Amino acid sequence: MAKKTTLRIVSTGKKKSGGDGKNNRSTGKYDNELGRRIRLRRIELGISQSELGEKLGVSFQQVQKYEKGMNRVGAARLQQVATALDVPVTFFFDGDGKSREVDSLLFIDSSFSLRLLRAYASVKSQAVQRQFVSLIESIAANE
Repeated sequence: MAKKTTLRIVSTGKKKSGGDGKNNRSTGKYDNELGRRIRLRRIELGISQSELGEKLGVSFQQVQKYEKGMNRVGAARLQQVATALDVPVTFFFDGDGKSREVDSLLFIDSSFSLRLLRAYASVKSQAVQRQFVSLIESIAANE
């Protein structure tokens, strides 16, 4: 009786790469920028990650990954995001003539900037607003 020999393939658990060690499908700086713009618009509209996730049919964790640039946003999903956030798809890219406007709004991407803007907007007197701006400018000049 002959003994059967079976071959077993043992995996090392390492992923194969294209040779340069970099995964071509990994996220990059464009994904990070796209995520920042998604977050910017979501905050501007005052909706939560959960609410956006419901509109897109994904979890809030997935929205979080898109915003942090950890996961890539495909073309169809980007169209859904644009529709949910009520902007054209071009909002998320440079070169549409509004890039300066978008760049100026990107600084809002921190809690301190939002607090500063809300405090300024709550001041009713234009004279006090001017003093507020002068104070901030003088502080910035001394930095």
